[in-house]
Amino acid sequence: MHMTDRGLLALVRHEGIVPGPYLDVKQVWTFGIGHTAAAGPPDPATMARGMPPDLDAGIREAFRVFRADLARYEAAVLRAVKVPLAPHEFDALVSFHYNTGGIAKAALTRHLNAGNRVAAANAFLNWRRPAAIIPRREAERDLFRHGRYPGGTIPVWSVDRTGRVDFSRPIRRLTEDEALALLRRPPTPWPPVLDPEPATPTGWLARLAAFFATLIRRT
Repeated sequence: MHMTDRGLLALVRHEGIVPGPYLDVKQVWTFGIGHTAAAGPPDPATMARGMPPDLDAGIREAFRVFRADLARYEAAVLRAVKVPLAPHEFDALVSFHYNTGGIAKAALTRHLNAGNRVAAANAFLNWRRPAAIIPRREAERDLFRHGRYPGGTIPVWSVDRTGRVDFSRPIRRLTEDEALALLRRPPTPWPPVLDPEPATPTGWLARLAAFFATLIRRT
């Protein structure tokens, strides 16, 4: 099971995009779309400080890292939850886990596995610190309960060399179509198998002639 396109957009919108390493509210070095070293490489603490010289390339890298991280968080939710999920419920749970890392120990997961979806929805708000995160928890709860997805553009924020993000005004806003194009994995190249020998009488034509010569000798 994977997040829907609308779920992915909601998650990226919650996180925002910072195409350089920054310090989050807990003073943890973070990059891109909420990526920390706890999710795997790269380690934002070791990345070049400040904004990338090529903003478009920095945004693409943020989405590349996000796609790799997302697979881990989706798998963790599927391991923790033992009951069938509707797509919007799965979207809400992955968003919650991506932000908190708490799906395995959260009360909402216990309630959900016990079959009490009302209590599970209410338990999203158990994770409400810092206070600035409460609107996100409420949005995840409403998505889980009602399938209500947020909308709008997705902000890209600038960061200075000390890791401080300037939230006064985004430097760019991505449309949903732009974000989806970056979210979708590029196709894996599948080159055709080429004949290792040249297309000459010393290559496949020679092999074909030898094949027919063998048939003639056998008759």
